[in-house]
Amino acid sequence: MPESAPEVAPDTPSVPGILSVFDVIETAKSITAMQEPDGAIPWTTGEHTDVWNHVEGAMALLVGGELEAAERAYQWCVDTQRDDGSWPMKIVAGVVEDHSSETNMCAYLAVGVWHHWLVRRDVAFVRRLWPTVRRALDYVVSMQLSFGGIAWSQEWVDGAPAKVNEEALLAGSSSIYQAIRAGAAIAELLDDPQPEWELAGGRLAHAIREHPDEFLDKAQFSMDWYYPILGGAVRGEAGFDLIAERWDTFVEEGLGIRCVSENPWVTGAETCELVMALDALGDRDRALQLLADMQHLRDEGGRYWTGYVFPDKVNWPPEHTTYTAAAVILAVDALGHGTGGSDIMRGATFGPHFAEIALECSCASADSLSGRA
Repeated sequence: MPESAPEVAPDTPSVPGILSVFDVIETAKSITAMQEPDGAIPWTTGEHTDVWNHVEGAMALLVGGELEAAERAYQWCVDTQRDDGSWPMKIVAGVVEDHSSETNMCAYLAVGVWHHWLVRRDVAFVRRLWPTVRRALDYVVSMQLSFGGIAWSQEWVDGAPAKVNEEALLAGSSSIYQAIRAGAAIAELLDDPQPEWELAGGRLAHAIREHPDEFLDKAQFSMDWYYPILGGAVRGEAGFDLIAERWDTFVEEGLGIRCVSENPWVTGAETCELVMALDALGDRDRALQLLADMQHLRDEGGRYWTGYVFPDKVNWPPEHTTYTAAAVILAVDALGHGTGGSDIMRGATFGPHFAEIALECSCASADSLSGRA
């Protein structure tokens, strides 16, 4: 324990033997230290902000007791959303560097707002963010492709939305599925039903479970491996089977998991996301082991290196990233059952999965899918 220990909220999480509540608080403060005056949470100091990683940072700040910083981050989302419901892909120090939008980035605010509700039970906050969430998910759902996946991005030309890239990413669409469920939960809380989201969510879940080959082939990335589980579309026996398929490809014993299968490089954020996916399956032992394994990336002040090239025994890139720190905090919350938001990846608070109706795929019937989620 530090000589002058900070005040600790009773729900601050810890995982005994791996990270204490003081470690979590220290890591949250390391994120706050990189937050910009307007509330933006960049990847690292001087780098760009994207709304997905920004929201993940806000969630971690809330878990770590940094309420004011977290709510400044959410206000940044309100202030920077465009009229069509999207956000630019890259913003550097308040200046848009890439005007294009990614659908999974835009959707994730819904997850953050539901997480805030679970932690704080502040309905006034939810009501204030609801128009921003609604515009974002309306935009995302409008990008659904015929097979059920969500088009991954849209280009902007001369300050206006232009070409939609009509291909879908499995990891991105899996994250969107979680966001749609979170949005539907908010809609129910506020008595503002959004049936079109539910219809889109059912079609999206079916595509993820039954037609993964319709998505762009990104099998070399570990995110495509575990994100169908993390996002909630695949669970149970199907989830365990999916984990078993590529465990030996990505997991490096004692270090964490590879980001890309062919590169000898483990990354902290992906490792912690796999931790949360395993926890969602009930595989606590392997989740705990991986969380412990990746602690070699922890640095002074609770900061985390992005990754580690193990043949060279060097941290690379040579920077501490907010999204890595945030993933660690959320993984600790999940395993430590700390805050009310610790269930956010398990997803029990979202309510039932959506019905798989109005499918436009080759399946004659979705009846055989019962019990898969």
